[in-house]
Amino acid sequence: MNQPKPQPQAQTRHLLKSAPIALAASLLTTTLLTTPAFAQGDPAQVTDTTSATPPVADKRDHSFTHHGITISDPYHWLKDQSYPTIDDEDVLDYLKEENAYFEAQMAPRQELVDTIFEELKGRVKKDDASVPQKDGDWLYWSEVEDGKEYRIHYRRPVAGGDRELLLDENQLAEGKEYFRLGSASVSDSGKYLAYSYDDDGSERFTARIRDIATGELLDDVIPETLSGLTWLANDTMIAYGKANENWRVDNVRLHRVGTDVSEDVEIFREEDEGFRVGAGLTAEEDWLLIATGDNETSEVRLVRADDPTGEQILVKAREKGVEYSVDVREGTVFVHTNDDHVNFRLATAPLSSPGEWTTLISGSDEFYLTGFELYKHFYVTEGRLDGLDQIQLRDYADASKITPIAFPEASYSTGLSNNPEYDVSKLRLSYESMVTPDSVYDYDVASGALELLKQQEIPSGYTQSDYVTERLMVAARDGTQVPVSVVSHKDTPMGAPLHLYAYGAYGYAIPPGFSSSRLSLLDRGMRYAIAHIRGGDDLGRNWYLQGKLNERTNTFNDFVDVAKGLIDKGYTQKGKVSASGGSAGGELMGVVVNTDPDIWGAVAAHVPFVDVLNTMLDAELPLTPGEWPEWGNPLTSKQAFAYILSYSPYDQVVAQDYPPLLITAGLNDPRVTYWEPAKWTAKLRDVKTDDNVLLLKTNMGAGHGGKSGRFTRLYETAEEFAFLLWQLGLEE
Repeated sequence: MNQPKPQPQAQTRHLLKSAPIALAASLLTTTLLTTPAFAQGDPAQVTDTTSATPPVADKRDHSFTHHGITISDPYHWLKDQSYPTIDDEDVLDYLKEENAYFEAQMAPRQELVDTIFEELKGRVKKDDASVPQKDGDWLYWSEVEDGKEYRIHYRRPVAGGDRELLLDENQLAEGKEYFRLGSASVSDSGKYLAYSYDDDGSERFTARIRDIATGELLDDVIPETLSGLTWLANDTMIAYGKANENWRVDNVRLHRVGTDVSEDVEIFREEDEGFRVGAGLTAEEDWLLIATGDNETSEVRLVRADDPTGEQILVKAREKGVEYSVDVREGTVFVHTNDDHVNFRLATAPLSSPGEWTTLISGSDEFYLTGFELYKHFYVTEGRLDGLDQIQLRDYADASKITPIAFPEASYSTGLSNNPEYDVSKLRLSYESMVTPDSVYDYDVASGALELLKQQEIPSGYTQSDYVTERLMVAARDGTQVPVSVVSHKDTPMGAPLHLYAYGAYGYAIPPGFSSSRLSLLDRGMRYAIAHIRGGDDLGRNWYLQGKLNERTNTFNDFVDVAKGLIDKGYTQKGKVSASGGSAGGELMGVVVNTDPDIWGAVAAHVPFVDVLNTMLDAELPLTPGEWPEWGNPLTSKQAFAYILSYSPYDQVVAQDYPPLLITAGLNDPRVTYWEPAKWTAKLRDVKTDDNVLLLKTNMGAGHGGKSGRFTRLYETAEEFAFLLWQLGLEE
């Protein structure tokens, strides 16, 4: 229930695991392997489930000229001109026809879908609880009950006593097609819970305040939030960010409990339309951090948490390309920055002159310093060494004294978990690998002992020794060695069908983690591989920089070359490789089916960012200005225009054979708008020369992350797996 410590990061098209709302309005959502689309039997989605003929979208004349280059866009009409209101009947009819066609094509696979769905459900503990964590006088945890889709949040006194209900997400979601809890924060006194929720997938969150003891909601209602909720000034105020008309957070506001939202006070406003703003507390909770930034530049201010309308201290003025985040301990500012090394350094400065940074930990070519956490008697650095996660305890008095936390497996994913208290003797950690289920540990700082508190249970059974994992290096066409994580059943022969996944953008590293759903592919004789391609920061910050802006095509080439390398090494065969990616990873799917269509036996592209040029030209869309540092600005740069055009999947569709494709979309998606996958599908249908199946399913009641319930998600994963197995000839 506690918010993460603030980091100035920009909102992106990431698809990540579900998490609380983070700083700078970075609302990161849901799954990596699949992004669900719509639930079984939803009457709002389907008009004619007997449709066996693929829809043909109208082609309507539309073109534009920029930098002297004229682009024809006959499916421009699929963008509802009244967006974000979507009420154009022609548009809605087309999407419903595609949904009906999807249902008709999948109907013969219904038995397989149902079988996989039951397998997936069988691996989920029907009633489960998180490990309680102490925060002050209370222990906090959440539970899921048998038959319920959402979590219930509780606490109980550390000294003993009955549990108290904080929030039941099931009650909030009742009667709604979609629900997602955003931020949730208990006041310092423990009296109030502030929380926000989205009930249509549009990421338009409403915040409320609940009296925990009575269960009553206060009259306070804060609409259109897109940020965390931070308690200040002895629980009399909440700091939050309000979305502007372009659905960007460019401000920090203060809401005084018990007053109307019209009386809220703005304490910071960002003038750069590409920057996003967030706020949160320092380690000792005595300062409010106000962080603003985009994908490559940061700026942070400090203001007293007990006087948030008081004088603000600018840590250091923004400098293009310099990222930094800060925390404060006993009058010393700690700064994590890339100002003199691409892999970041950790510096300190006195609070009296916070911009005068002295190196505490130098940047390293070998060790990628991804972050830090301050505690009373020690601090922790996190990073990656040779692409593997590292957690290191460090001494305030002696920076050279390092205590690494060691793990036995050769490839794994680990990191600090929820550690809300400043004065701790144990650290809560998360750990998993491709074969080790999600695990929760406590690390005893004094003894160095790791205590396993909980490991994900697989009720239907899981024998870890039945599965094997390995980490390979595959050469890309320019000679760069690309890491690949592979997992399979121990009895799977070489040359078997293989599923390849990647993301490759925003410096997000795909962890070699565990998936119980994935077992339904492994147990049917498939391998599963993650390509740690450039564009992520798996091997350090340079790995990310080599896949963005004018080096973006490295990302696509790496993915193709990994697939070819796995074929050459005998792990699989040409035409027996399925692939998937979501959002920016869906862009990846769009590119590789254009450039190398014959490799893939089936491809799933979830909420794919495929109309890249048009989106980057539309400065009115919520994310576009903040995305220019990632992709380039084609409005002002002819070179960026030409480069984006050269790979933009929608623009590069040509008359050729394409592999079988499953494409998903969300009608309310503010990150990748529904018309991107719709336009791409329409153009593919018009020009492709093959008879392979092409399916588009649009979630008419949700957004970027698809359906929100834990079992509806599983059903949609079952649909995707059934599609892949069908196309790879593994239905039996």
